[in-house]
Amino acid sequence: MFLDRDGTLTEPRHYPSHPDELVLQPDIGAPLRALQNAGFALVVVTNQSGLARGLFNTDALDAMHDRLRALLGHRGVRLDGIYACPHHPDGIVPGYRSVCRCRKPAPGLLHQAAQDLGLDLSRSWMVGDSACDIGAGHRARTRTALIGTQPLDDVAPDVQRATTFEALCQVLRAPPQRRPGRSSVSGEPGEAGRVRDT
Repeated sequence: MFLDRDGTLTEPRHYPSHPDELVLQPDIGAPLRALQNAGFALVVVTNQSGLARGLFNTDALDAMHDRLRALLGHRGVRLDGIYACPHHPDGIVPGYRSVCRCRKPAPGLLHQAAQDLGLDLSRSWMVGDSACDIGAGHRARTRTALIGTQPLDDVAPDVQRATTFEALCQVLRAPPQRRPGRSSVSGEPGEAGRVRDT
């Protein structure tokens, strides 16, 4: 289970840069616990171009992700990994100003997590609130769940619900699926091991 951060796990904020700015979406603890108990790995994949734009540094990002783990931990939820893209072609920070393979809708974050954690992409979901989240899921050949009521012009999600809670509940009800022709690298943990946070 690949999860976007801002607007999906947490309430939308414009370039949050401090841990206190991360507030969990309502009622997501119970469905995340249920997914975890069902054997899904829970992996955050997030674009964080604020690094490239010089709005915060890696220490601030680490502190925000420590806060996210703590907030979820208080609800009995443990993340298996957090993968963040720091790049943006219009960035001002050398080393982060680039076109990369990890910034969603590119699938690089999902591919890296699948490799690190031994996940089967054909049995996985990408859950997010934007076209770039759904696009990344499509490119990685996962199923996709879109948060929000607005239709997307160029990509169609497998599931669309108004809230993260509703989307996660729908994913819980969906049968396991292997799609013909899709690569096998689930949001369910495989034999390759568990966690390498980046």
